[in-house]
Amino acid sequence: MVDFLQQYGLWGLFLSGFLSGSVLPFNSEAVMSVLILAGVNITSAIVVATAGNTLGGITIFYLGYLGKMEWIEKYGKVKMEKIHAINPKLQKYGPLSALLSFVPVIGDLLILGLGFFRISPKLTILFMFVGKLARYWLLAQTLQLVM
Repeated sequence: MVDFLQQYGLWGLFLSGFLSGSVLPFNSEAVMSVLILAGVNITSAIVVATAGNTLGGITIFYLGYLGKMEWIEKYGKVKMEKIHAINPKLQKYGPLSALLSFVPVIGDLLILGLGFFRISPKLTILFMFVGKLARYWLLAQTLQLVM
């Protein structure tokens, strides 16, 4: 695995960020950690991981935005009842809730719901980006303490 990561470097990090930000479970934090510990530039790693993860989140947002319940249930693995159950929170906090998009399972549900209820796409994507950037920045800072 380490050989694969070293061979593909930042492209592999981008892909892992995208996969973990979309409907597929993947651990981009581990990939980023290995790359940083192997000597990849920290700023580049943060930018690439954030970009990939944000694009994965945008994929989830627009899956919800399309509103095709059969796709949401099949690819998002979310039932309609769950989406309607989070609606009051989404209406209360709006796009700000996208700051939590990095939280496993809950983050995907929030982003899917924000898309489904068509809550401010531009602000949702902005706050999603900020939340994901903060997570990767914090991870990089923690790794620097270890190094």
